[in-house]
Amino acid sequence: MKKLKVSLGYNKYPDAAVDETTTAIVTAMTGNPAFPAPTVPLASPLTVPLVQSGAAEQPLSVMALQTAFRNALAAAANGGTQLTAAKNQARQALLDALDANALYVQSLARYDLAMLLSSGYQAASTNRAQTQLPAPAIVSLENELSTQLVVRLSPVANAYCYEVQIRTGANAWQSAGSFTAARKIILTGLIPGTVYTVQARAIGGSTGYSGWSDPSSHIAT
Repeated sequence: MKKLKVSLGYNKYPDAAVDETTTAIVTAMTGNPAFPAPTVPLASPLTVPLVQSGAAEQPLSVMALQTAFRNALAAAANGGTQLTAAKNQARQALLDALDANALYVQSLARYDLAMLLSSGYQAASTNRAQTQLPAPAIVSLENELSTQLVVRLSPVANAYCYEVQIRTGANAWQSAGSFTAARKIILTGLIPGTVYTVQARAIGGSTGYSGWSDPSSHIAT
């Protein structure tokens, strides 16, 4: 019987997908009897003193690290090298916690794929050759409500979520977020009467993400 390994491919994910992945793992592992004592607690804080800074003790948990990462990510949206460095530091701290719990899951579920997947983590491919996910196809762009577009993608096997970008005219691409459901992605906050061009890529697999889909355009109402 082959030993299973937990995929650490999320380390290569875009920031929004790291956040999505963390939420999925916390949800799957919370109350999961197969994994009663994660190395890094999910929500119950483990108190550690910050000796070097002289600051008061603070809780360390996956959810606390995720919140710190979200806050740093929002702050970094305003630009600046210091804010970006702080975001990258918060991201790495969260990834380190996810990696620690990945090894914990692997130690308990190395022969049981269903058990491993119940943790919210993915199993690493047993094929040593890395294969890139195929790019999703945009099946349709639709209007359902004003200031919104509904994007429908063709699902990609082994994709964890999908990253979407939009632009108007010849302007630069802007991230519209990461989404777990391929068949109905809702883009909000659009300007009625404006033509938006959309493209998407799958996130997951052994290489982290696929190539971008062919772009498709539609007018927001």
